[in-house]
Amino acid sequence: MSALTGILYAALVAYLGGWYIGRWTGNFALLLFLLTSVTMLYWLAERFYFAPARNRAAQTLVENDAKRRQTLAAQGISRVDGDVEPARQQILQQPWWLDWTAGLFPVILIVFLLRSFLFEPFKIPSGSMVPTLLVGDLILVNKFHYGIRLPVLNKKIIANNDVKRGDVMVFRYPEDPSTDFIKRVVGIPGDEVSYVNQKLYVNGQLQPTQPVDNFYDDSGMRREYRPRFTEKFGDKPHQILVDQTALHSFRPDRADGPFPFQENCRYTVESVTCKVPAGHYYMMGDNRDNSRDSRFWGFVPDENIVGRAFMVWMNFGNLKRIGTFFD
Repeated sequence: MSALTGILYAALVAYLGGWYIGRWTGNFALLLFLLTSVTMLYWLAERFYFAPARNRAAQTLVENDAKRRQTLAAQGISRVDGDVEPARQQILQQPWWLDWTAGLFPVILIVFLLRSFLFEPFKIPSGSMVPTLLVGDLILVNKFHYGIRLPVLNKKIIANNDVKRGDVMVFRYPEDPSTDFIKRVVGIPGDEVSYVNQKLYVNGQLQPTQPVDNFYDDSGMRREYRPRFTEKFGDKPHQILVDQTALHSFRPDRADGPFPFQENCRYTVESVTCKVPAGHYYMMGDNRDNSRDSRFWGFVPDENIVGRAFMVWMNFGNLKRIGTFFD
């Protein structure tokens, strides 16, 4: 068993190492599920086989020692050298391969349940959601807000809140489901979303904006001040950036060809208009001119939803961001 455990740990290290250096794409949810399952098997084996076997061996040692002492006492020998307690403790000691498997099961199980059903941490890698989210923000995502989903399979089994316009959502990128994206929901099923001359229309209604100030955006290749506005979906105001000098040429550019329901969209040089199909959502970044989103790769199906982002819990480069809540 120690050799088998060593092989399993070597495979885990190789997998994580290849993932870290980019040799292959990792699926952390699947990895965590496998770790939970394997350590559970070790935990069950320890509880119902290995631990009872060690206890029996230790008890046998104690009983044999007691019999030996009784035999010697019958022969008139009252002083007997040797103490079996160190040997007993050594027999009862859990071997390393059980300590590093069965011993870790409760911790891994708690992490698995928390991450799968309650909250999951994410790191913001790009500036597409500036100024709401900055590069380096570590955020928390509510996994149960939109319903309870089976881990790995991501199959919804219990419904909860409906997706609303203005929600900041983490989802599996439709072009590459192994990658998680974060954008803002601007269109729900049945909506007609138009982005025309840097203005957002939902069902023909211009979404109101108010100028705030100039925000220094250092998230992309061009580091410069950009106009910041407050945009409002219903009762959910949020901030956006607009590069008024940007030149637009909207067209679908999904790598795997036309995206599902692309026929619902109309493209011109300066605009894109899409009718959101049932069971899908239209996503846009708050950094409107520095975001590759539904305007280019299409709709997000409901089965790709990961959860609703709601808080920055850490940013090592900007501690003032800690505890920032956002809609």
